[in-house]
Amino acid sequence: MAIWFKPLTLDALNQRGQNTMVEFLGITFTDIGDDFLVATMPVDDRTRQPIGILHGGANVVLAETVASTAANAVVDLSHSYCVGLEINANHIRSVTDGWVSAKAQPLHLGKTTQVWQINIYNEDEKLTCTSRMTAAVMKRV
Repeated sequence: MAIWFKPLTLDALNQRGQNTMVEFLGITFTDIGDDFLVATMPVDDRTRQPIGILHGGANVVLAETVASTAANAVVDLSHSYCVGLEINANHIRSVTDGWVSAKAQPLHLGKTTQVWQINIYNEDEKLTCTSRMTAAVMKRV
């Protein structure tokens, strides 16, 4: 059974990021499951640190992008919205080129908070980063 408040499309998710950091970094949503979202990001001059490997901050932007998008897709946006409250990341394996993919899945979907697990993989499907984000569910006033 899907956790989404209303049906999602990749086109709608990708349009949401236009003219933002999401578009600048080349982040693209690529898969929607019943309880997960996947987005990819290129490892290129926009996302590498000066020594030539994927910047840890870019990993965090990717993780927060996919988790925040998922968090907001679970709630009725006419009554509430979600914002990142805390995020952490453990960088496990460096990446020098190609693409990374982030998969976000919920650990907790509460009335006032949500907790999302985000795993980032390289093109060989090896884990490169694991992240956890807590979102605050805010009521619209």
